[in-house]
Amino acid sequence: MLLLGFASGLPLALSTGTLQAWLTVEGVDLTTIGFFALAGLPYTFKFVWAPLADRFEPPVAGRRRGWLIVTQAGLAIACFVAASLDPRTGTCALAVCAVTIAFLSASQDIVFDAYRTDLLKESERGAGAAVSVLGYRLAMLVSGGLAMVLADTVLGWPGAYRLMGVLFILLIAVSVWAPRLDSPDAPKTDVARELRGFAAMLAAGAACWFLLRALPWEMVATGRLGRLMIDTVIVVAALVCAIVAARRVGFPSFVEPWDAFFSRERALALLALIVLYKLGDAFAGALSTTFLIRGAGFSAAEVGAVNKVLGLAATIVGALAGGAWLAKRPLASTLILFGVLQAVSNLGYWLVAVLPRDTWIMASAVALENLCGGLGTAAFVAFLMALTDRRFSAAQYALLSALSAVGRIYVGPLSALLVESLGWPTFFLLTVLAALPGLVLLVMLKPVISRL
Repeated sequence: MLLLGFASGLPLALSTGTLQAWLTVEGVDLTTIGFFALAGLPYTFKFVWAPLADRFEPPVAGRRRGWLIVTQAGLAIACFVAASLDPRTGTCALAVCAVTIAFLSASQDIVFDAYRTDLLKESERGAGAAVSVLGYRLAMLVSGGLAMVLADTVLGWPGAYRLMGVLFILLIAVSVWAPRLDSPDAPKTDVARELRGFAAMLAAGAACWFLLRALPWEMVATGRLGRLMIDTVIVVAALVCAIVAARRVGFPSFVEPWDAFFSRERALALLALIVLYKLGDAFAGALSTTFLIRGAGFSAAEVGAVNKVLGLAATIVGALAGGAWLAKRPLASTLILFGVLQAVSNLGYWLVAVLPRDTWIMASAVALENLCGGLGTAAFVAFLMALTDRRFSAAQYALLSALSAVGRIYVGPLSALLVESLGWPTFFLLTVLAALPGLVLLVMLKPVISRL
């Protein structure tokens, strides 16, 4: 789990932060660098093709390990291709590489999440979640921190990407030696029908999105929040069109996982809990760096050192402690306890906002918030694993994890508006209150979760 979690986290920075640093050093203009951020879109929409990982099985190594090997081999090739390009003259080709890395990375995440869900027993989910989070975070340090240091001092940027490609080749061996799982009795439908339904779903969603984007929305919505709401309406409408097309034309691998999920007890309430559980934590973290620099008066170097070193260490400790706790405690009561700790930890930022500038208080607040966030993450990942049906683990986990990101999409713009209106101290008190709906719903659903 540790090494597979490492493999899952390694590609993220290669299409985001590390790539952005390479483009900046090479003198690529700011507008172009900004557009490279769109390379991360596959992470948002990975649930669209996740059902295909349940339906189709590579000819060797099994359904889960086979796709892990395929995606890791593809990532190695993409890194070597990226290393051969010049960002100044091959910008378009490098953009294609970035999108390819993000797509393969998102696909690897789909398969790894499903493999972890299928492999681990109920008593092992907490520890498995904690260890995989540890591997993921360490990989982000390697591809996001170490790679940039080596690129700047020893290897150069092409050499750094080639090194990442070599790491992916080595990680293929981990996937080869990982335990092979028996394939569950998932429905085997006609391949042509599946592909036809997949194409129809993509076409319907894209057509709806482009048609709605062409409307003169600026006449009815102004400001950042208004634009965000319009974008949300467009995305939801496109998803509805895609789902309707999947049902009408026939895309069983997409439809059946949802039907299976909604057949369970209190399904809608469980979906609401997925959105709300880490909402308060997301609010507190949305503008934390801006607050510490602009609101509390700390330097960027101080904040960077505390966030990157102490914050990461606290998150890892929290995840490992959460996994150890889950091994001996029921999931439902653990979710409640860690949810309360997540909410209370936000008061550390409130203290930073109301007290005189003090580095130790700031470091303690960051450490506490990240520690409790790590605890909550371990429990939350175990909760998502408990919700998935092994027949559709890739599709369901991808859908549920995408839903859990909904809150994070909105907290940034809304947080900025609240800070401008109320100030930092009141805002951080509100982040505690933002966690309450999820906790109340969690208490109401405790009997249901106890039966998972």
